[in-house]
Amino acid sequence: MRKLTALSLAAVAGVATMSPAFAADLTPYPPVYVPDLPPVDYGLGGSFYLRGSIGGDIWTAVDGQYCACVATFTAPGYGLDGGVGLGYETGDGLRADVTLDYLHINGLTAGTGNTVNLRSGLLMANAYYDFMLDGGASVGGGWGAYAGVGIGAAKNYSEVMTAGGAQLAWGTSLEAAGAVMAGVTYDMGNMVADVGYRGIYMNKVMSQPANIANAYVINNNWINEIRGTLRYRF
Repeated sequence: MRKLTALSLAAVAGVATMSPAFAADLTPYPPVYVPDLPPVDYGLGGSFYLRGSIGGDIWTAVDGQYCACVATFTAPGYGLDGGVGLGYETGDGLRADVTLDYLHINGLTAGTGNTVNLRSGLLMANAYYDFMLDGGASVGGGWGAYAGVGIGAAKNYSEVMTAGGAQLAWGTSLEAAGAVMAGVTYDMGNMVADVGYRGIYMNKVMSQPANIANAYVINNNWINEIRGTLRYRF
């Protein structure tokens, strides 16, 4: 037993003597370099938005029927509009919203000297395509542009006024409406500002029922608008 213990101690002493020399012979290796990985691009997410608009209007029409008071038109009407809306953008250029606007237009002038005034509540469903003018993403900030179309309905109140300012006829009607839009935008992140054109088409503006005295139908109505809009993403 004493011999085994002596051999063990001798072996340990030999290893201890050799360890510094053995360690000196090992080749040192530099630490392994792990590059920083770029963040994963999950794409641009969609978002809901609220919008508010205000603008100026020019109303033109081709002709009128049934009442000689609006048979032809010689000058457009002018007015203002304002509205609000709720929408959603997908983040890849597509956007849709529902808007409710109020139009206040006076002075569409007939050849007789009579004028027509219009008050209209306009509910529209709209779709757009947004793109950045610098080639970036559609919600990437900076300058952009858009084009869009809309379809909906208008609840109209109209009145025919004589040259002396007396009301000659009036009426209400619910009409289908369509729209085309285009404009430029500036994306500020949570807010987007745009200045754009909207052209609204209504086949007719009319009094109802059509058999009353001085009943009228105004055909092929175009309302051309220049509007400023702010959208707030949330």
